[in-house]
Amino acid sequence: MSSTAVRTPQSSRIRQFYALTKPRVVSLIVFTAVIGMFLATPGMVPPAILLAATLGIALVAGAAAAVNCLVEQKIDALMARTQFRPLPRGQITPLETLVFSGIVGGIGLALLYHWVNALTMWLTLATFVGYAIIYTVILKPMTPQNIVIGGASGAMPPVLGWAAVTGDVTPQALTLFLIIFAWTPPHFWALALYRKDEYARAGVPMLPVTHGDKFTRLHVLLYTIILLACSTFPFVTRMSGLPYLAAALGLGAVFMYYAVKIYTDYSDALARRTFRYSILYLTLLFAALLIDHYLQLFL
Repeated sequence: MSSTAVRTPQSSRIRQFYALTKPRVVSLIVFTAVIGMFLATPGMVPPAILLAATLGIALVAGAAAAVNCLVEQKIDALMARTQFRPLPRGQITPLETLVFSGIVGGIGLALLYHWVNALTMWLTLATFVGYAIIYTVILKPMTPQNIVIGGASGAMPPVLGWAAVTGDVTPQALTLFLIIFAWTPPHFWALALYRKDEYARAGVPMLPVTHGDKFTRLHVLLYTIILLACSTFPFVTRMSGLPYLAAALGLGAVFMYYAVKIYTDYSDALARRTFRYSILYLTLLFAALLIDHYLQLFL
């Protein structure tokens, strides 16, 4: 253990381990998973399932984030937005991170297996492997399409939530998966555009580094168009009604505005705003799905 870690007060050490779990990222994961649970049933989710599934998914997601921090500690040290994470600063050792991830992830999987159902546990484990191993270890340093292929694991949370309630994966659950899968490239490439120099310095083959800004800006626009089409699928398949469609089109119009501006009149400030809006977009879109779901029950 480093001397820095020894001298750190206990409360600060807890915060450092908490930071390893990337709480802001995990909060969006858990939010979409919970929405998936509520959309899977016409009534209320049984409280025991809601609590166990939410906690289990959150713990496994946090464990995957910790493994990501462990694998990318050298890259994180070279990037402005990540250089203050606990591992690059030597506040937590790699062994501590590995043990922490194993304990937290193991507890999460045990909760899902014993208190939810085996399908959800196995799907969550597969998601962990997809993000922590396939995306972080294999895809990210190898191909500029890392975020597209690896986006499959990031799109799983609503499927996990759906499976937690129904014990099944239905076409409706896959519709939710498709929305997040299409959302991930424009969301992340907006970030990659204004962090291009940092990714290049770290040796990460992100799309702006390997193919240039203009190519990436075009793909942000194209994937945003795909996202807007995917966002209408809940209405087309009668999973949701007109209130959701109105919200999806309104939110999508703003996203499209940003994507067009990125393509035609790029600036780093615009890319930052697009990245921030993309998070708000997904949050509000899934909130609209939930509101519409319960409106349909009372109308």
